[in-house]
Amino acid sequence: MLKIAYHPIYKHPLPKGHRFPMEKYEWLPEQLLHEGTCTPDNFFEPSDLENHNPILAVHDAEYFYDLLNVTLDQRAARKIGFPLSRTLVQREIMIADGTIKASQFALNHGVAMNIAGGTHHAYSNRGEAFCLLNDQAIGAQYLLNHQLAKRILIVDLDVHQGNGTAEIFQNEPRVFTFSMHGKNNYPFKKERSDLDIELENQTGDKAYLNILKQTLPQLIENHQPDFIFYLSGVDIIASDKLGKLGISLEGCKARDRFVLETCKQYQLPVMCSMGGGYSPDIKIIVEAHANTYRLAQELFF
Repeated sequence: MLKIAYHPIYKHPLPKGHRFPMEKYEWLPEQLLHEGTCTPDNFFEPSDLENHNPILAVHDAEYFYDLLNVTLDQRAARKIGFPLSRTLVQREIMIADGTIKASQFALNHGVAMNIAGGTHHAYSNRGEAFCLLNDQAIGAQYLLNHQLAKRILIVDLDVHQGNGTAEIFQNEPRVFTFSMHGKNNYPFKKERSDLDIELENQTGDKAYLNILKQTLPQLIENHQPDFIFYLSGVDIIASDKLGKLGISLEGCKARDRFVLETCKQYQLPVMCSMGGGYSPDIKIIVEAHANTYRLAQELFF
């Protein structure tokens, strides 16, 4: 059964006019239930992680406890982009727990998802761009520390480079970080992933998919991972207001199909976090994200 992490705290309210579309975290599970892709049994609620060791295995203690106590200095808080609050920090902790638990479900079922997550701009010692804690980094380190995986591949196909993930694993040979992203997009000072592929503005479906199809199987052959984390951001779509690529809705779906089919072909468990999506029409965001879940159901169950 496809297992999906979701908690009502994911739709934490933001001040009116904030550009981050929190509504998608409410609309996406509703859509999946309405159309019959999922039933309530597919969803599980993450917890508040009373034991913070999985977070502290990735993030500096001083930074994490400043978050937890809402004592982060104002300059650092501004870089995150969200109004800092205890509820927001609790939300991030639950997202991290959702990714940990989804990783364990993926080991048993082949694939599992988190309605939120993909917080790849969170560094070991700071947050940026709507990211406080790096959920997939936390999940990857958890699997390594508990001997549940030996070699991990992080496939980050958000339109923005996974700079925080690259920094966290820069000296960890068991984790290979692959980021394919817009060359001229945030972050403008990029970190060095194990493999970065920078795309020109308005890159379309054909070029995008050709690059991905030439790259991903070769990475798997070379790195020999036994687990994959997939960040399936839908901000690659042409209508996205924070992206600069030219991918169609169908092209985005084809991307997800190829990644998931490749994981299944190589018999690699895959955990998916949703990442970004900022099209002005919320229905496009929800539809693009929903395609990832539809494909997971179609291909694995």
